[in-house]
Amino acid sequence: MNRSAERRVRRLQEHGERGLLAGSRQGLEKESLRVTRDGRIAQTPHPAGLGSALCHPEITTDYSEALLEFVTPAYIHGREALARLRDLHRYTYAQIGDELLWATSMPCIVGGEQSIPIAEYGSSNIGRMKHVYRRGLDWRYGRSMQAIAGIHFNYSFSEAFLRAVQSREGDERGFIAFRSDFYFRLIRNFQRYGWLLPYLMGASPAICKSFTGGRNLDFAEFSRNTLYAPHATSLRMSDIGYKNNAQAALEISYSDLDAYIESLRRAIGTPDPEYARIGTRVDGEWRQLNTNVLQIENEYYSFVRPKAIAQSGEPPTHALRRAGVEYIEIRALDLNPFDPIGIHPDQIAFLETLLLFCLLQDSPPIDALEQHHINANQGLVARDGRNPDLTLYRGNGERIGLRAWAAELFDAMQGPAELLDEVHQDGRYSRILASYRVAVDDPDQTPSARVLAQMRENREEFVEFALRISAAHAQTIRDWPLTRDTCQRLGAEATRSLAEQAAMEAAEEPPFERFLADYFAKESTGGS
Repeated sequence: MNRSAERRVRRLQEHGERGLLAGSRQGLEKESLRVTRDGRIAQTPHPAGLGSALCHPEITTDYSEALLEFVTPAYIHGREALARLRDLHRYTYAQIGDELLWATSMPCIVGGEQSIPIAEYGSSNIGRMKHVYRRGLDWRYGRSMQAIAGIHFNYSFSEAFLRAVQSREGDERGFIAFRSDFYFRLIRNFQRYGWLLPYLMGASPAICKSFTGGRNLDFAEFSRNTLYAPHATSLRMSDIGYKNNAQAALEISYSDLDAYIESLRRAIGTPDPEYARIGTRVDGEWRQLNTNVLQIENEYYSFVRPKAIAQSGEPPTHALRRAGVEYIEIRALDLNPFDPIGIHPDQIAFLETLLLFCLLQDSPPIDALEQHHINANQGLVARDGRNPDLTLYRGNGERIGLRAWAAELFDAMQGPAELLDEVHQDGRYSRILASYRVAVDDPDQTPSARVLAQMRENREEFVEFALRISAAHAQTIRDWPLTRDTCQRLGAEATRSLAEQAAMEAAEEPPFERFLADYFAKESTGGS
């Protein structure tokens, strides 16, 4: 690899700009299925004590009524985001009775696809739109895939840091244009090197047989009710999960913000013959929002997304067009089954180091061939990452061993880790980088290998493993203290969110068909 990241690290040190990184912000979004004590997906509605899934800013639902999603604000310190996430878990356990939060990314679909209740958001137009969109996902991909849980890491560099770099580079564009271009540099490199995360942090090497619905998906049999891939790291990110074949032909550009928005809008506006056969509204029942390649941009699953804070009712691409890229969303993390809240502080520090490296490393455009190789690498690592003989595509298509390439990347990340050590003055980034490097040389140290090792040691099915650790984490979380202020704040937010949803539903609105037409007209014109 070239040494561009190292050179840029030295320039940041020489110009005294490293301290400006201290203002960077990070937040977390974490999904967890509510399940019964025997491991079945909960059929109960979203608990009223958690407020409105439509209007609560921190506790909502994802695809399923049972798939909770916790959203923290953005903080300067990762430990603050983790503390907020812990509070959300503790408060939630006080509202869900004897149900558990499933501790693994892959669910156990004991009752078949119909046992996965689609999330409900009430009778307002925006609530109906969210529900119909999820019905469309069911028709297009099935419900099992949508019940998979993960963690998203949101990150933004401080404005002071970005402005300092813009000034030093002599870039005379407006700040928003520069910032967007800066983030797309990072995004392209994260596409190239993001396979490190499923290798190092993937924790879904096995699935319950019920997940496949009886289909043969080229897995080995681990035990009577469990399938697995012997060297898998993250089946969540494989072809049976969020990197599914249905979207393999999508050509989304990461060249710059304009190209990204245009390619997404093209997918949203392009009819798909297969989805046309499903229909939009059949016998008075909505099946999907439209019959295009993507119903809305959120349907596109990717390792990383450029993001802007959207105003109420604003399509995400319109927000990007208006505000530029304000932060990035990393979507490649499995739930960590060995931590009660699904993510460990060391993971956040490693992510910061990797993202800074991706920003500082040269980031040329990605052509169609390289994008094909990037997609292939992600799939190879997800299904076969711990195979000692695995090779990946790099650069012009040459093949390189995963371990050899990972070793080069760890060498290149040493400079960014040292830079972050200087900023935070605690040495943890270099220490954590070294601890993760151990798993490159010894794949048995990865979470995916540890999951399989525990299942073998305890002679457990996947569902037995997941249920055991879910119950243990539940007890740990219930034992955590919850301050009166936090309890009162979240209780008040729940009440406020329910009142907000009720007010929305009481307000006069246009017919749902006209609401959708107006929404997609705004989407196609960029909101103008």
